[in-house]
Amino acid sequence: MAMYPGSFDPVHNGHLDVIGAASRLFNSVVVAAMRNPSKSTPMFTDGERVAMIVESTAHFGNVTVVEFGELVVDLAQRLGADVIVKGLRSQTDFETELRMAHMNHSVTGIETVFVPPRSKHLFIASNFIREITKFGGDCSHLVPPPVAQRLAARTSGERNA
Repeated sequence: MAMYPGSFDPVHNGHLDVIGAASRLFNSVVVAAMRNPSKSTPMFTDGERVAMIVESTAHFGNVTVVEFGELVVDLAQRLGADVIVKGLRSQTDFETELRMAHMNHSVTGIETVFVPPRSKHLFIASNFIREITKFGGDCSHLVPPPVAQRLAARTSGERNA
C-alpha cells in the first residue's frame, strides 16, 4: 500500500495525476490530507478537503482518503504503508522532498517514491489557485469538477458579502 500525504488545499489536476499514477503502480493508495501548520490559513476546512478528495478520486477503485494530524511517517507506519508517494513539479520540489525522504527513511525505514504529474500540470499549485480564486479568477480548468464547484460557490459568496 502506498500513502500520498499533503494538505490538498485544494486538490488539483496535478495531484490527480500523481494519485492516478500511484493507483496504477500500487494495489491500494491512501491519500492522507493534513493541515500543514507551516502554511497560511487554509481556504477549506479539513472536512471540506477530505470530501473534495473523496469526490475527485471516486473513479479510482483502489484509493481511500484519510485525515490526519500527526507525523507522516507515524501515519504511514500505523496504516502499514509500504511507501510514501510524493509529487514533484520542479527541481526545488526535488531538493526539498529528497531531504525529507532521507529523513523519513532514517527515522522509520519507509521508502519514498517520487511521481511527477504530466507536463501540462507542472505549473499548478494550490497556493496559486487560492490566490486567483481570492480575486475572483476562474481556475476551473486546473481542478476536478467537485473542486471547481466549491471554488465557484466560494467566489460568488465572497462577492455577495
